[in-house]
Amino acid sequence: MVWSLRNIRWQQGYRESEQSWKELLLELKQRGLTIDPKLAIGGGALGFWKALPQVFGTTRVQRWVHKTANVLNKLPMGQQAKGKEALHQIWMAESRVDAEQAFDLFLATYDAKYPKATECLAKDRATLLTFYDFPAEHWLHIRTTNPIESTFATVRLRTTKTRGCVSRAGILAMVFKLTKTAEQNWRTLKGHALLAQVVNGVRFKDGLQEGTQRIAA
Repeated sequence: MVWSLRNIRWQQGYRESEQSWKELLLELKQRGLTIDPKLAIGGGALGFWKALPQVFGTTRVQRWVHKTANVLNKLPMGQQAKGKEALHQIWMAESRVDAEQAFDLFLATYDAKYPKATECLAKDRATLLTFYDFPAEHWLHIRTTNPIESTFATVRLRTTKTRGCVSRAGILAMVFKLTKTAEQNWRTLKGHALLAQVVNGVRFKDGLQEGTQRIAA
C-alpha cells in the first residue's frame, strides 16, 4: 500500500486553529470517513488535538517528535546530547515495560535540576507510548511525524519565498504540485496487510498480536 494524494484533503485554514481543524475533520466524515480512525499522529498543533475528540471521539493519539524538541529546549546545551540519547532509549525500547523504565529514569535524572523538562515530558506520557498497542511493523511510521514533516519542509521552503506574490488559488495549486512531486519519494507502508486486523479491533501488545509469543534469538 502506498499513500497517494487521493488519500489527502487540502483545505485552507487559519493558523491551525481549532475551528479550522474541526471543519476539515467534519468534511472528512461527510466524505465517507464515518468510522473513527484508530490512531491520530501529530506534533504540537493544539487546534488539532482540541478538535479531534469533537469529531472522532474514540480515536487514540500518538505524539513524539515535537515533544522531543520541546523537552530538549528546556535543557541547557551541555545536557542536550545526553538528554536526547535518554529520550531515544524510551521510544526505541522493545516493550512498553522497558519504555516505562527508561521514562522513569529520565524523570529521575533530570527532575531535580530541570523540572520544566521533566514536566513537559511527563504530561504526555500516555500518548507518547500509544504505538506499543499497534503492530511492530507499523512503528516506523507511527511513532514519528517524519513522513509528513519531510514533505512539508519542501512545501514550506518554496511557499515562504513566494508569499504575497500569488493568489490564494495559485498558492494552493503550488502546494498541490509540490506535494505531488514529493509523493514520488514516499516509502511503501510496512505491514499494510495488518491494517485490516487493526481496523477490526484485533488487540496488539508490544507490537505483537495478543497471544503471540516472542521467540528468543
